[in-house]
This record gives sequence, structure tokens and C-alpha cells, in this order.
Amino acid sequence: QVQLVESGGGLAQPGDSLRLSCLASGATFSRYTMAWFRQAPGKEREFVAVISWSSAYAFYQDSVKGRFTISRDSAKSTVYLQMSSLKPEDTAVYYCAARDGNRDVSPAAYDYWGQGTQVTVSS
Repeated sequence: QVQLVESGGGLAQPGDSLRLSCLASGATFSRYTMAWFRQAPGKEREFVAVISWSSAYAFYQDSVKGRFTISRDSAKSTVYLQMSSLKPEDTAVYYCAARDGNRDVSPAAYDYWGQGTQVTVSS
């Protein structure tokens, strides 16, 4: 079992930066592939970024490439999502997820989820 707790969301203006954190507990963090998803009102949950257990591999949704960076710190059992050049369309609840397997962009592939943190980008 893995418990995930996100933090770092909030209100930002277009062009601002935010860093989301996801603290994992309850299992060996380093064995899990970690990902960020987001869900805007009235829309399905969508993939944002994924990082392999070793940090050797990261993959992003096209709309966030060059603006968002996923990273992980095994010593702190934490995965991060650094978001820059934020846009209003980035507004959503952001979820951290974990799976004991290779990278995947489908929410159904992930076994463990956090409760989500709201990110609102508005002027």
C-alpha cells in the first residue's frame, strides 16, 4: 500500500510558476513509477507527466512540454511537478499517482492516488 499526499497548489497568474509536491509513504517509494494527472471541471482526468523509478526516464503531455518538469527525490519519498509559464488552461485539480510497473499514460493503469491539489491560473 502506498499513501500519497499532494501539496503546493494555489492561485497563480498567467506566466507564473508553481511547484507541486507529492509525499509517498507506506511502501518502498523507489520501486514505483510516479505520475501526475489533472482534471478540469467537466473533463476527464488526463495525463500530465510520468517519471520512472530510477528517474532515468520522463515523459510529458504535449501541451506541457518545455513548461513542466517532473522529478523525484527518493531520500524524501517525494515527487515534484515544477510548473512554469502557467496558462489558464492549466487550471485543474492535480493528482499524484503511483504504479508498480512501467510508465503508462492511462489513469486506469495506476494503483494509488492522492487526494489532489487545486491549481487555478487566472488574472
